[in-house]
Amino acid sequence: METLQSVPGGSADPCRREWEFRMSNKTFKKAAWLGVSSGLALIASYDINTAAHAQAGQTLPPVTVDAPKVKRAKPKVVQAGSHSRVAARNAHSPQSHGDAASPSAGPGAGTRRVESAWGHVDGYVATRSGSGTKTDTPLIETPAAISVVTQDQIKAQGAETVPQAIRYVSGVTVEQSGADLRFDNIYIRGFLADQYLDSLKLIQGTWAQTIVEPFNLERIEVLHGPASVLYGQASPGGLVDLVSKRPTLDPTNEMFVTTGSYGRIQGGVDLSGPIDKDKEFLYRFAASGFDVGSQVDDTRYERVSIAPSLTWRPDNDTTITFLGTYQNDPNAGFYNQLPANGVGTLYPLANGSKIPTSFFSGDPAYDKMQRTLGSGGYLLEHRFDNVWTVRQNLRLQENDANVAVASPTGTIDAAGNMARSAFTDQETVRSLTLDNQAEAKFWTGPFQHTALIGIDYQTGSDRSTSTYGSVGVPSINVFNPVYNQFIPQQAPFASTLQTFNQAGIYAQDQIKLGHWIALLGLREDEAETTTDNYKAGTTSSQTDHALTKRAALLYKFDNGIAPYVQYTESFQPVIGTDFYGNPFKPTTGQQGEIGIKYQPNAKTLLSVAVFNLVQQNVQTVDPNNALNEIQTGEVRSRGIELEGKSEINRNLTMLASYTYLDDIVTSTTVAGELGMHLPSIPANTAAAWADYTFHGGQLDGFGFAGGVRYLGESPGNSTNTYFIPSTTLVDAAIHYDFSSLGAQFKGLNLAINATNLFDRTYVASCQDYGCIYGLRRQVLATLRYRW
Repeated sequence: METLQSVPGGSADPCRREWEFRMSNKTFKKAAWLGVSSGLALIASYDINTAAHAQAGQTLPPVTVDAPKVKRAKPKVVQAGSHSRVAARNAHSPQSHGDAASPSAGPGAGTRRVESAWGHVDGYVATRSGSGTKTDTPLIETPAAISVVTQDQIKAQGAETVPQAIRYVSGVTVEQSGADLRFDNIYIRGFLADQYLDSLKLIQGTWAQTIVEPFNLERIEVLHGPASVLYGQASPGGLVDLVSKRPTLDPTNEMFVTTGSYGRIQGGVDLSGPIDKDKEFLYRFAASGFDVGSQVDDTRYERVSIAPSLTWRPDNDTTITFLGTYQNDPNAGFYNQLPANGVGTLYPLANGSKIPTSFFSGDPAYDKMQRTLGSGGYLLEHRFDNVWTVRQNLRLQENDANVAVASPTGTIDAAGNMARSAFTDQETVRSLTLDNQAEAKFWTGPFQHTALIGIDYQTGSDRSTSTYGSVGVPSINVFNPVYNQFIPQQAPFASTLQTFNQAGIYAQDQIKLGHWIALLGLREDEAETTTDNYKAGTTSSQTDHALTKRAALLYKFDNGIAPYVQYTESFQPVIGTDFYGNPFKPTTGQQGEIGIKYQPNAKTLLSVAVFNLVQQNVQTVDPNNALNEIQTGEVRSRGIELEGKSEINRNLTMLASYTYLDDIVTSTTVAGELGMHLPSIPANTAAAWADYTFHGGQLDGFGFAGGVRYLGESPGNSTNTYFIPSTTLVDAAIHYDFSSLGAQFKGLNLAINATNLFDRTYVASCQDYGCIYGLRRQVLATLRYRW
């Protein structure tokens, strides 16, 4: 969800809206003591809309969750070497980490842990997922395209952001902002994707966006295609579900230090294990921070992140995990868009030169991007019997941003001078998200069912105050920039408060009959948004409803081949009104997909998906009024995605992906856009990575890895009058396990990672309003100790 205004340098995310819904269900009364009633009571007591009208400095009210005391059986003490209780819990509990063995040294090494859809994976290859069904389901039995990036892969490839972590995933377009890391924008199948944390939506503002620290994650899942049946309002391209690290049954500890390009100083610690001998209480504490420059002069990134969590297991059927996060980014990024039409980046200026990649278009004495995040919540699960399991997931969050940008207006003269404007914004986003689920596993004759019924709810507010103008703002020369100039305060631009409420009720059934697996889903949504425009003195509101559907069928052969077919829909409200005060209709999307998955063993998973996706009610310019927008637009995206991962043997792990994407505008009122492709979305992308580690011999413990990423040609603007050339980037890594030198070095590892190894200069993206250079070479050295 974003604010109404459109500002220079702002996020490319479309406007969003959330909704409110209240519903009681007698089937949940038996679970009231588990927190269901307290969670619903919390909604009634938490008047977030009232809080939004308070002063900007007011913080979220404290939340207390009380549950009636009940008698429970004393958990049995787990003897050393015994994992019977762990195995029993793993059969049905997605909330616990569920380690069945000590962590292995790397891909293909050691004993693999018992895997769950929300837990740790040793190596690169995950076999289970929760994002596609909200249940713990094998990927081979899920009739949808899902990509999973494990924490081991994130570390092995040296990823520092979520978009960097999914560079090698099919169907995605990432890092379009180059060295500007203010936003984690991810495009799936040509559309900007929504992001979720532990299956709860991350409510985003224009500037106050949640940037999740990858070190705090257990895995990243990319669900390709519409997902509104389970998640409500969502982009038609898909979503990214981030899974937090959670407390572990067995002690798992790690610390690391990193140094490298641009003076990087980074470190972190991850501590986890039981608090008591009965393992009734488990804890985890992850903390990290960094300070680093960038390829752009006079710019830096700084971050401190703390993520504590606590799990309470009062009996063998109940688990509640409390999760908290505090993140402070005093330097969260910078705006550095360069002139439109590729001038100075793709094409030389009048003097034959191009703009240096180190050029900063702002002013270090004026520009700032500060962001602070605080969140708290819980994941609760109770298993009544072999049939019924209930879950409740809740998160409260506040995100604050303070922004000042001196940005070029998009033109440049023959001498390299660019006019600039100035913009400031203070934004606070508060949100509450809640998801109640009841899962039932049962048989009806020969049919095996896993049924899911859920009610989810979102509410919150977005308060934003901004200034914008070009009065007295000095220009800047790309070859001889002069910084620390006086930039006067500009006139008020916008002052808005948006409050939103969203609710949905959904039902899903996974049905098995022999080798056949069917997936059926249905959802009803209601979204309500109110916008107070304080500058204009107006208030507008709108309410949207939607019914979305999903149907899929898969056949699982004994040899590991599983073809499937799927139809699914999306629903996404559009915030704001047209020039005449009329509210916009929600965008809708429909997708047909066929695919084949192949899993010959637990360490290999290959997939191919062919899809046709259409989104309606896309906003376009009114041909009779340039100040108005109408909804006659339609975009069609179709293509093919291939992806594979395999731990081929104890030494070698490989992954690869390829995407062909044909996305075109099929309806528009803008001259020249009809039949054109979306800007900065390549038609062809491909990637491959291999990691080889020696076990035994003189090179015991030594390993090396390498990857290649191909980014195909893409349009530079909406009318496709010029194109961004294709580029090929090479990544590399070497690593060494010091335990090969003796037992006293067990757990000590060194890795050196290089991205864009040959330092290729390329343009990452262009839009109608400008272009951005891609990331230059970066080298990181990380010393890691695990115990």
